[in-house]
Amino acid sequence: MRLERLLGMTLELMAKKRVTATELAAKFEVSVRTVYRDVELINMAGIPVASFTGADGGFELMDGYFLTRQHFSVDDLSVIYTLLKAMEGSMGGAVAPAMRKLVSLHPGLASEGSREAVILSMSAAESERDRIRRLFQAIRQSRIVRLAYTSASGTPSERSVEPGNLLWEKGVWYLEGYCRSRRGKRYFRTSRITELEVMEETFIPQPLLDEPEQEEVQGIQAHLRFDLSVRTRVLEQFPGECTYQGDCVEVRTTFYKKEYALSVITSYGTNVEIISPDDLQRDVIAHIEAIRQHYAKPRGGDRK
Repeated sequence: MRLERLLGMTLELMAKKRVTATELAAKFEVSVRTVYRDVELINMAGIPVASFTGADGGFELMDGYFLTRQHFSVDDLSVIYTLLKAMEGSMGGAVAPAMRKLVSLHPGLASEGSREAVILSMSAAESERDRIRRLFQAIRQSRIVRLAYTSASGTPSERSVEPGNLLWEKGVWYLEGYCRSRRGKRYFRTSRITELEVMEETFIPQPLLDEPEQEEVQGIQAHLRFDLSVRTRVLEQFPGECTYQGDCVEVRTTFYKKEYALSVITSYGTNVEIISPDDLQRDVIAHIEAIRQHYAKPRGGDRK
């Protein structure tokens, strides 16, 4: 199971100064390529793993970083334990070894009382953590929240929301709730909430009914292929949208503004290839040509 393997690899890095990909592959009975993918996931989870090349190369935790129970709050450990516990019914005993390792770090995890406030702070940027905790408290206390929000298309708005759930998907936190402003169920990406106010007003929670999302534009559905030399940046910029295909990383993503798509794609230079759509390829070529023409113009200092 991947979760257990990731935890095992992390513990292995704690125990040794440096460990090679071949050693990790042999210990966990996976391919070297899988080891590299797992190390990327460990990095994305906020545990800084340094990579070294050459004859004495390998992986090690960055200097000054120690992974002990003193560096995890009860909430941090609780959320991992709770997620594993939720999977136990469908996966049987496959998650049991990972759960035992977590309990060994903090025996109180097995108690329901220690898991009252479950927030995965490791999965959120520092700037988001306070916001997520306040939303969590608002959900528990059934309090209305007012927020300033910028949609994926860049449209700002102010909302009054009855918060229902905090969801974590592909490394991103979302608030699910009933939007009084739009009179329907909506999802808000917490990183796009620019202002948040928890009100004194309370509400009676009601089932949130699914309905078609009306406010989001369709956007540009892009299929991109990146060279492995830029994989670290790609994994950071497109979390949850990357797949390894031999000697490249493929990304399927949505751009909601053409200008943003052009700036991102051209910033990778020759390390990216647009597989689709063809219109985006033509737009990038036109954009590069416009830049070329701009710099081909005579400058003030060149005129005679």
